[in-house]
Amino acid sequence: MPQTVLQGSVQSAAPAERLIHRSVLAQEAPREVLTRTDGIYVDATFGRGGHTRTLLSLVSPEARVYAFDRDEEAVAAARSIDDERFEIIHAPFSHMACELAQRGVTAVDGVLMDIGVSSPQIDDASRGFSFRFDGPLDMRMDTASGITAAQWLATASEADIERVLRVYGEERCSKQLARAICARRLAEPFVRTGDLADFVARTIGRSHKDAGQHPATRTFQAIRIEINGELDELKSALSQAAGLLRPAGKLAVISFHSLEDRIVKRFFEEGAHPERLIDARIALRTQDLPEPFWQDVRRIKPAKEECEDNPRARSAVMRSAVRTTRKWPAAEGGAR
Repeated sequence: MPQTVLQGSVQSAAPAERLIHRSVLAQEAPREVLTRTDGIYVDATFGRGGHTRTLLSLVSPEARVYAFDRDEEAVAAARSIDDERFEIIHAPFSHMACELAQRGVTAVDGVLMDIGVSSPQIDDASRGFSFRFDGPLDMRMDTASGITAAQWLATASEADIERVLRVYGEERCSKQLARAICARRLAEPFVRTGDLADFVARTIGRSHKDAGQHPATRTFQAIRIEINGELDELKSALSQAAGLLRPAGKLAVISFHSLEDRIVKRFFEEGAHPERLIDARIALRTQDLPEPFWQDVRRIKPAKEECEDNPRARSAVMRSAVRTTRKWPAAEGGAR
């Protein structure tokens, strides 16, 4: 069984039977997007289907539920759902509007997004998402396309590595670490998660502000986001969901770190208060102000009991909103 030494402790890869994903807000999130029992719904991030299964239990025989995932293992898991109301689509959620249009769907009643990496992805050493288990430096959500983290680290410029660590990892030592990575790869490439994690720990050490956090946490987050284009995917998916939703339809997004949550928060706030985007020096009558795209914007945190039972719920934030009647601009994601 693969092992890696991380600052004096040996971590073993989790056995296959432990690779279980427990959906955060498993009951609350599907109910948050439910507006009518016979509607059309999208689970934009299937994972292992916790939210999808709950949603299917709430809707009528006339409803339809479409789920998206770009991970082949997640798609394979979805095929165990034997329900004629359900369809799994092997595609990133940034392809949502196009994929649904090909199926004759141009308007939906609810969209749910659970952003981030699923437990099976994190706990499977062969996927390379976590420094807790030694494995190949892959990090791709879709293992059939794109470059691996190892390939990116071997070819990216020092400036690009510094930018990714600083912007996506909010790493304070981004310049020092990027320089060290580029110097080290000349002698030996990074190909294993344990090697990269140990190298980062030796290079920058622990932060006094985050003494309980492994020094490689921010690095692994940053590289994963870059490899999968996660923030651009999220922005595109948010816009497409807004364009697909019928008036009174609901969008709910669960995020797990500040970069994602900041994007979601800004998206809803700007759509709910478009007047704030207008230059304050321009005088407009109340009736001339732009109508909002969103109303009833909400922020929901998992209950204390769930956080105690599932530690990965502690950092989760769900934001939701209701679509108004204002038409979404076509250029922003396919308005009806």
